[in-house]
Amino acid sequence: MPDASVLPDATTTDGALLVLAIVLPAAGVLLSFVLGGRYAQRIASVLLPSGFFLATIIFADVWQSGHRLVYIVGDWKPPLGIALRADGLSAAMMVAMAIVICAVAVFAHADFGTRAGSVEARAPFAFWILLMAIWGAMNLIFLGGDLFTLYVAIELLTFAAVPLVCLDGRAETLQAALRYLLFALLGSILYLAGTALLYGSYATLDIVLLSRRVHMEPATLVAATLMTIGLFAKTALFPLHLWLPPAHAGAPAAASAVLSAVVVKGSFFIVVRLWFDVMPGILGPAGAQLFGALGAAAIVFGSVVALRQQRLKLLIAYSTVAQIGYLFLMFPLALDTVSGQLQGSGALTGGMLQAISHATAKAAMFMAAGLIYATLGHDRIAELGGIARAIPMTIFAFALGGVSLIGLPPSGGFLAKWLLLGAAVETGQWWWAIVMLAGGLFTSGYMFIVLSSAVAPSSAPLKLRVAVPRYQEAAALALALTSLLLGLVALGPIDVLQVGRPEAIMGGSR
Repeated sequence: MPDASVLPDATTTDGALLVLAIVLPAAGVLLSFVLGGRYAQRIASVLLPSGFFLATIIFADVWQSGHRLVYIVGDWKPPLGIALRADGLSAAMMVAMAIVICAVAVFAHADFGTRAGSVEARAPFAFWILLMAIWGAMNLIFLGGDLFTLYVAIELLTFAAVPLVCLDGRAETLQAALRYLLFALLGSILYLAGTALLYGSYATLDIVLLSRRVHMEPATLVAATLMTIGLFAKTALFPLHLWLPPAHAGAPAAASAVLSAVVVKGSFFIVVRLWFDVMPGILGPAGAQLFGALGAAAIVFGSVVALRQQRLKLLIAYSTVAQIGYLFLMFPLALDTVSGQLQGSGALTGGMLQAISHATAKAAMFMAAGLIYATLGHDRIAELGGIARAIPMTIFAFALGGVSLIGLPPSGGFLAKWLLLGAAVETGQWWWAIVMLAGGLFTSGYMFIVLSSAVAPSSAPLKLRVAVPRYQEAAALALALTSLLLGLVALGPIDVLQVGRPEAIMGGSR
C-alpha cells in the first residue's frame, strides 16, 4: 500500500499557471471545432502568443524563486491524485517549444492561411487544430507529475503529429504516416506495459513518490527496459529511426519543422524524467554506456547517410537522426561512478541545451528548405546554383542553423557540446569526446555541400516559381538567430535548469 504519510508536495502560490498552460491549447482546439475552420487560424493567432507569454511567466517565476511550481489537481494529493510540477527543465523547455511553435505559426500563414471569403478547406483546419494539440500535449509532458499522465500526453502528441505527415494526402506521405503510426503504437504498448509493471510493484506512478520507493529488482528492470525501448522508438533513436526520414522529409515545410523540432523532444524528455528523476540509481555504468553507444551510432550513421543524400529535405531529416544521438551522450557523462546515480550535472545541462538548440536550428532549416522548394519547384542539392542570390535571407538562415548544428561559437550548439566535452574530460571518458568531434566534422561536410551548391552560379537563368513572402523568411531567420545566440545564456539563466533537481534540493540551494 502507498505510504500516505510521505506526501511529495502541495500547491504553490502560482501553481494555477500550470493548469492554464494546459487549458489554453485545449480550449483552442475545442473552440476551433465549434466555430469551424475559418476561425481556427484566428484562435491559434491569439492563443499561441498568449501561451508563449504564459511560459515566460512560469520560467521567470521558477528562476526568480529558485523553487518548482506545483499544482495538486482537485486537492487530491498523490498517490491518489495528480500533481503538475514545473522545475527548471520544464520551464526552459516550455519557453523553447513556445518560441518554435509561434514561429511556425507565422511561417504557416502562407500555406495554411484562411482568407476572408474563401471556401473552408480541410488542410488549414486540420493544421491549426493539430498545432494547438501538439502545443498542449507538450505542455502536459513537461508538467505531468506521474508516469500515467505522461503516457496520456505522449499518446495525444502521437495522434496530433501523425496526421501532420500526410496533410497533402499524397500516397507516399500516407505511407510514411502509417509507418510512423506503427512505430509510435509499438512504443506506446511497451511504455504502457512498463508503467503497469511499476504500478504493480510500487502502488504509485507519481514521480516523486516512485523515486523514493524504486529499487533494483527484476520487475523494475523489465519495466524500465520496456518503457525505454518504447520511448526510443518514438524518439527515433538509431536503430529505431526508420520512420523518421520519410515522415519528416515528405511533410509540408511547417509540419516538418514541428515534427523535427518539437515532437521528438516530447518522448526524449520522458526518457530524461524516467532515468534522472524516477530511477537515477538503476541505469548503472553498463546501461549508461549502452545509451551512449546508441547515441554515437546515431551520430555516425545519420551523418554518413546525410552526406549521401541528393534531396535537401532528406538530408535535413537524416541530420535529425544524427543530432538526436548527441542527446543520449549525456547519460554516460552524467553518471556518478561513486554513487552509481545519474546526476543533474553539467552533462544534463549540456544535453538539454542541445535539445533546445537543435529545436530552434532544425525548425529554421526545414523552413528554409521549404522556401527553396517553393521557389525552385524542387530541392535537389546539385541543382541549387544561384538560389543564394534569389533568396539570400533564406540561405543565410539555413547557414546560421548549420552553425549551431556544427557547434561553432557563440551558438547554443557550441555551449551544449562544450558542456558535454567538459563532462567527458572530467570523467575521463575521452571516447565520447572523439564521437562529438567526428560528428562536428560530418555536419560541417554536409553543410558545406549544400551551401557551396547554393552560392555557386547557376548554369542557366533561374526560373522562380513564386516570390517568397518576407515574413516567412523572417520567421526562419528569427529561429536561426535564436539558436545562434542561445550560447549567450551562459552569461545568464543557465542555472535555471538545475532548479527543482533532487541534488539541488538536498544541497539546500534550491
